[in-house]
Amino acid sequence: MLTDAQRDIVKATVPLLETGGEALTTHFYRVMLGEYPQVRPLFNQAHQTAGTQPRALANAVLMYARNIDRLEALGPLASQIVNKHVALQILPEHYPIVGACLLRAIREVLGAEVATDAVIDAWAAAYQQLADILIGAEAAVYDALAAAPGGWRGGRAFSVARKVRESSEITSFHLVPVDGGPVVDFKPGQYIGLKLVVGGQEVRRNYSLSAAPNGVSYRISVKREPEGVVSTHLHDQVGEGHVLELFPPAGDFTLDASLRPLVLISGGVGITPTLAMLESALADSQREVVFVHYARNAEVHAFGGVLDDWARQHADRLRVHTVYEQPAPAGLRAPAANGRPAADQLAAWLPPGRDFDAYFLGPKPFMAFIKRTLQDMGVPPERARYEFFGPAEQLG
Repeated sequence: MLTDAQRDIVKATVPLLETGGEALTTHFYRVMLGEYPQVRPLFNQAHQTAGTQPRALANAVLMYARNIDRLEALGPLASQIVNKHVALQILPEHYPIVGACLLRAIREVLGAEVATDAVIDAWAAAYQQLADILIGAEAAVYDALAAAPGGWRGGRAFSVARKVRESSEITSFHLVPVDGGPVVDFKPGQYIGLKLVVGGQEVRRNYSLSAAPNGVSYRISVKREPEGVVSTHLHDQVGEGHVLELFPPAGDFTLDASLRPLVLISGGVGITPTLAMLESALADSQREVVFVHYARNAEVHAFGGVLDDWARQHADRLRVHTVYEQPAPAGLRAPAANGRPAADQLAAWLPPGRDFDAYFLGPKPFMAFIKRTLQDMGVPPERARYEFFGPAEQLG
């Protein structure tokens, strides 16, 4: 149990970690992934190379340490971590490995004179406190998913029923369970975990569910990334009839029930969860919906035809706006605008009064712009929600 003295030590070491937090977590990952191959599939190597995973862990560790005596101040961070862990199937046996590597990294990066035995003991107790909280929360989610109609625990075999090219970069995979049973319901905006073997190595990834729940199948829509090991494998090697192992849906970036107008804003492949949100909103409510999508050009724009159809079918309450950074060639469907995202343009499309719920996804700079624009318009922060595709970071 974490004592008051140990809590004080942890808080006192926060300034040290703030100055070297990313170096510490980079060393931590290097040790863990180098010496414990059993946990490598749980981590995206591209995020390691780009530095996003070490930064995200450093931010989470620092926030935990700053608020160790008032954990409720962590806000949505704990829920985000729990959902990411559930989607990847993080289990209790993984936590001691992470703890041992984190303590070793603290000692080796800060040095024994700073990271004394008392400091290490304090951080060991603090880590165990956090681990116990997360393990308990994750166990509750695992149990609920297993007990729900169509639910399951661990991996489940799904067959690719259809593979559909949605754009020059994005392909959809329609997945049905091999056992023929139903599939657990999910909330629009959630994602599923996928486990497969690429080049002889096990890898795991999360992909947003891009269609509304139907009880019998799932759809993911995957963008081919230039250096993406898994996305390239899915695009080039996985076809109809192939069997994939899926983990149950997870995620806390979900569409809440409301009577307020709904605004969905996406950039690039960020359209995938917002598309599921839109489909559900059109089927389950009479909310006014504004759907704004930004893409580089018409060739990479996925689901444009679907959105056009829905806009015609629901002309009384759905408005769709598309912006291409590069002008569309002659003969292709005309977008509402060309160019980069602009605050005045976006403001003109949104419902009057700013009394609406906004959800937005896309690349980090894009989301930072949207967040800042909505703030400047006076949209309350609790009504402007977003999520990162990769490790959770802060937009500022």
